[in-house]
Amino acid sequence: MKPLIVLLASFVIAIFAVKWVTKQYDFALSARIAMAMMLCFTAIGHFAFTKGMSMMLPQFVPFKTSLVYLTGIFEILLAVGLLIPKLQVLSGWALILFLVLMLPANIYAAFHQVNYQKGTFDGHGLSYLWFRIPLQLLFIVWTYVSAIRF
Repeated sequence: MKPLIVLLASFVIAIFAVKWVTKQYDFALSARIAMAMMLCFTAIGHFAFTKGMSMMLPQFVPFKTSLVYLTGIFEILLAVGLLIPKLQVLSGWALILFLVLMLPANIYAAFHQVNYQKGTFDGHGLSYLWFRIPLQLLFIVWTYVSAIRF
């Protein structure tokens, strides 16, 4: 829920900031700024809740902690890439692929009731997926419309 709030609030603020700076509305740029803000916000979780996020990965995945850190860094790089015109399309496709690849971790975490913030197994469970899967689809469509098909 928090990433959605960050995305939408950042979008509204970016609309007015872009209008103030450029004297015109640029919804695609505002959407990319909002997605970049949201990615930076979620990247913080990779460093603040590393133990819980590593619990979201199945046992057979090696180097879980390193993978959590790397994906956090990747989110920051994608955020920057969305804001650089020459990199926005490539970053958009990379982000879409990243979001698709992260969905199984979210499904695994829901089945195992992982609470990534506490690092425990008392999370929301399967009901979480009723929100997370549509949210993931929103992020994918948002990225496609604002960074690729602008």
